Parts: sequence; C-alpha cells; structure tokens
Amino acid sequence: MKDKLYYQDAYMQEFTSKIIKQDQDDSGKWYVVLKETAFYPTGGGQPHDTGTLNGIPVENVEALEGEIRHFIQGPLKDANGDVAGRIDWERRFDHMQQHSGQHILSAALESLFDFKTVSFHLGQEFLTIDLDVEELTEEHAWKAEDLANQIILENRPIETKWISADELANYPLRKKIAVSDNIRLVIIPEFDYNGCGGTHPSATGQVASLKILDWEKQKKKIRLRFVCGNRVRKQLFQKHKILTELSPLLNAPEEGMSESVQRLLQNVKSLEKELESSKEELLKHEAIGLVNQSQNSLVSKVFRDRSMQELQKLARTIIPFNEKLNVILVSETDNKLQIVCARGNGSIINMKEIAASVFPLINGKGGGNDSFAQGGGEAAMSGEELLQVLIGKIVL
Repeated sequence: MKDKLYYQDAYMQEFTSKIIKQDQDDSGKWYVVLKETAFYPTGGGQPHDTGTLNGIPVENVEALEGEIRHFIQGPLKDANGDVAGRIDWERRFDHMQQHSGQHILSAALESLFDFKTVSFHLGQEFLTIDLDVEELTEEHAWKAEDLANQIILENRPIETKWISADELANYPLRKKIAVSDNIRLVIIPEFDYNGCGGTHPSATGQVASLKILDWEKQKKKIRLRFVCGNRVRKQLFQKHKILTELSPLLNAPEEGMSESVQRLLQNVKSLEKELESSKEELLKHEAIGLVNQSQNSLVSKVFRDRSMQELQKLARTIIPFNEKLNVILVSETDNKLQIVCARGNGSIINMKEIAASVFPLINGKGGGNDSFAQGGGEAAMSGEELLQVLIGKIVL
C-alpha cells in the first residue's frame, strides 16, 4: 500500500511522483499511472478525487486492471520527469466528512434499533443509505440523528488499521468483511468498527454536523437521505433563502408559513372548482348556440387552437340536446388538424367510418366507435376544406 499515499496521509494535498505508464484507453481517453499517488480512485461508495498533474486537470481516477489510472485532458509532455500532483482539497475533505458521517449514522441506527445499512451512495448534493427495514418513523430518525451528532461533538478519534483475516475476530465489526487480505478497518473506539477503503478525517469533530433530510420506501427497504459537514450549512442557506423570500409573499412569519400555505391551497382548490363550473356554463352556452344555428340535424364548425379534449367535451355537451343530431367539429392547430365526429342515439350514421375515410387525406389516424370517433393528422388542407369533405360524407 506504499504507492497509495491517501492511505498514509488523507490530508496530503500535494505530492511528487514518477510516471510508470501513459496511454489511451479504448475510448481514446488519456491516462497516466504513477509510481505513487495521493489521488483516491472511485471505490466503496466514495467518488474519486480531482485535481491536477503538472497543471493538467485530472477528470477521473479509476482502479483498473491492478493499476490506478489518472484520466487527464491530454498527455503529459515530459513523461520521464517528476510529476507534481495537487488534490482538489475542498472535494476531498467534503468526501471525508460525508463518508465518516455515513459510518456514524449507520452505526447509530444499528446500535439503537438494529437497523442494518445494506448500501451507501455519496452523491454531489447528498448521501443515501438503504436500510434493511420496511418502516422508519420520525422518532427513529430523530434519535439516530441525535446520537450521531453527539458522537461528532465528542470529537472521538477515527483510527485506521490494517489487519489480517485471522485478527478479525478481535473486533466487533458492524458488518461482515468481503475480502480476505489487505483488510483495512476504520474505527471509532467503543462505537463503530467497520471495514472500509475510503478516506476519513482523524476525528469525528471534523464531520462537524449531520442532518437527515428525508426518507422513502424502496421495495422492502428504506432509503434515507442526509448531509454532513459543510453540506449542512449549504442546505441551511438554501432553505433559509427560500423561507426569507416566501415570508413577504405569504405575508406570514416562518413559523406561520405552513398554515398560510394550507389556506392558500384551499383557496386555489375553491377557485379551481368555480373556474371549472364557469367553463361548464360557457361550454353549455356555446353548445346551445351551435345547436340553434344547425341545419338538417347537423352541427358543424371549424375552430382554431382547440384541443382534442375540448372538442370531445363540446361534442358530448351538444348531443343530449337532440338525439337525432350529428356533430362534426374540426380544429386547426399549428400544422395539424383534429376532428371529432359524434351522433345522437336517433341517428344511424357510422361516425367511425366517416372519420376513417378522411384520415388518408391528412396522413392521419384515430379511433372510436359507431357513435363517437376522433383523430388527427397533418394540415394537408384547410380546416374548412376538411369540414366540407366530412359533411359530404354525411349527406351521401
């Protein structure tokens, strides 16, 4: 492990090394392999480090085929000289905070409730752990968060230790170790003993704080979302900014926003009902007007920018006025034409056949039944021309 400087000193931000190999992968991306490196490669749920090699950005670091590959934007010019590496410390320390916070929270959940963590993901904005339980209550979450922050506040040491498989029995491990050699333990004394290959701070106090955000059921497990360290401050800033902006808009203090929003939503629902009722009345008046203008039991009209749903609703509103009515409605929308053909129970015209007969004219398609059919296609003719074709089908 001497070539993995991040295990020797997780706080190392700069180092010098030699190039062992410089090459391109199958996709053409350049990478270098160094004699030793402080760049942590993706693994164990923790993302890779970023930074620079001789000033060239390192975009990705992966452990592949027994070597640590540093993927860079282009080849290094002097492949035989020393290489100066610089770690993006803000990213590295963030990962150290988050990963250690995950250990602490998982240990808290297990010690309090025997809720075992089965997977872990460290994302750019927050972390998630999947718990092998089907339910998590607010009381569970609050007690686990409280214990986790207590452990952080106590500033307990975080130790790392390399052991052999024979020594595993000496430690109360939180979960079974998946490897048989190069076993690395991350230990928070008298609280958590866990096999881990990630980077961690030297004490829990550097995690700073931990906040559970929410959780949801995923199949038969619970996925819990949380943040640690500087991400807690970012979350607080974002939420405080939103609350500060909403307070004058809602004319309510922060503690009264929930009630204010509930009243607002109730008012919106009431207005929506009134609006829907008004639309129904307008549609009814429109239907009456079209029926009064109809001739020979035929109601027909071309509209502009009426949706298919509106056409269907208008046709269904018209039909009850007279069971012998036939209704042909067309709408022109951008480069499309839409039609609705409907009839009352007293008419014997097959509306599905009439609609189907004009679809080839507009490269269209549709569906329905003998009494009510609809469809659409391209604006290969004007809406009025299509209406006249449809009317002609009815007369025939």
